[in-house]
Amino acid sequence: MLTDRIGGPALSLFRAVVGLLFLCHGLASLLGILGGSRGTGEAVPLGEWPGWWAALIQAVCGGLVLVGLLTRPAALLASGSMAYAYFVVHQPDALLPLRNGGELAVLFCWSFLLIAVFGPGAWALDTLLRARRPADSRSVTV
Repeated sequence: MLTDRIGGPALSLFRAVVGLLFLCHGLASLLGILGGSRGTGEAVPLGEWPGWWAALIQAVCGGLVLVGLLTRPAALLASGSMAYAYFVVHQPDALLPLRNGGELAVLFCWSFLLIAVFGPGAWALDTLLRARRPADSRSVTV
């Protein structure tokens, strides 16, 4: 079946694109590049809560998800950080994402949750490392 053949690579491409976008979002806020934090051209001040810490999570988790390393935990942390961003930053302004500017937070949250549930796909460092492990280390003997 076609979905059996293209499912893994399609999931890998989805994971890589979402990870790259999240990495860029974090680097923009941390380093003031790519338009900077919220398009100001400036970086978030070092250690400022919650902006700098959110940007650090975005950069680290985005990079890990991009290459498919520690994908599930990184995606789960990224999803949780975007849920926090939506409910703490955006939702108090209005109920719906279209009204409160939280569409990106919602899309990232659900995208990373999907990646955490389904895994990294066929083209990922996690998959490569799992395949290279010796057979005897995969089974537990008592």
